[in-house]
Amino acid sequence: MEKIQHSHVEVRGLKLHVAQINVTGEKAVMFLHGFPEIWYTWRHQMIAAANAGYRAISIDFRGYGLSEQPAEPENATFKDLVDDVIGLLDSLGINKAFIVGKDFGAMPTYTLAAVHPERVTGIITLGVPFIVPGTSEFKNHLLPEGFYVSRWQEPGRAEADFGRFDVKTVIRNIYTLFSGSEVPVAAKNQEIMDLYDPSTPLPPWFSEEDLSIYASLYEKSGFRFALQVPYRCLIYCYGITDPKIKAPSLLIMGEKDYVWKCPGIEDCIRGGAMKQNVPDLEITLVTEGNHFVHEQLPQQVNHLIITFLDKHSV
Repeated sequence: MEKIQHSHVEVRGLKLHVAQINVTGEKAVMFLHGFPEIWYTWRHQMIAAANAGYRAISIDFRGYGLSEQPAEPENATFKDLVDDVIGLLDSLGINKAFIVGKDFGAMPTYTLAAVHPERVTGIITLGVPFIVPGTSEFKNHLLPEGFYVSRWQEPGRAEADFGRFDVKTVIRNIYTLFSGSEVPVAAKNQEIMDLYDPSTPLPPWFSEEDLSIYASLYEKSGFRFALQVPYRCLIYCYGITDPKIKAPSLLIMGEKDYVWKCPGIEDCIRGGAMKQNVPDLEITLVTEGNHFVHEQLPQQVNHLIITFLDKHSV
């Protein structure tokens, strides 16, 4: 961890926080986080990639952690994230890179590969199959009203729910809840934070020190932008009518990830529907893996990632 270098790079008028290791590596890997994650979620993978000879880069998206907030967060869309990644690659002098995205970070990963194929060597996604914002509806209506995405899309509701607790407690609750195999759904008179049982310990792979680091970063940024992107801009249409991912792709899914129980996911992954848009696709299922499989089982995931990178970096 001490070898990871931190800096701020101005991209499209905002200073983005960038963590890097092995900056002289000829082949680059850019890691894109989800929620409630941050650059730090990739700590294990960054070190493994650097040890394998790659330049490993992990960012805080705009509005997250140590990156600057845009002037009007409520107008932000996934396009901002895609454009930021391209701008950051330009600023760092990187023509082409592997892109690795987890959770909602998979969405700009897929979109970038579809819109800017010349910038992508290959892509790896974890926890979320092929979704380009606006082209594949996230089927909220097929889940109960208390589905967490629906609740967090409602302006003011998550703000009031989270606001009852300090930031550290919110992160603890979400990490613990979302490590399970059940979709987080609140009852009619509940909020999502009410689903957490205070007697539940942190997952064994997520330390109090990890929690403190996450909390310190979200204390800096708050949740304002995080509730807009991803949750409140899922219907934004990027303008892609027939998205195709030509780059070599790897999807890593934990078999105990709650995402499997969301409508359409089984057909997309096990039924083969994803290959219609991502023909050069490998799928690896991690038997004991949950939604945070890269933090839960880092050695196993690192091996999968490095094997893929080496295979396609010729």
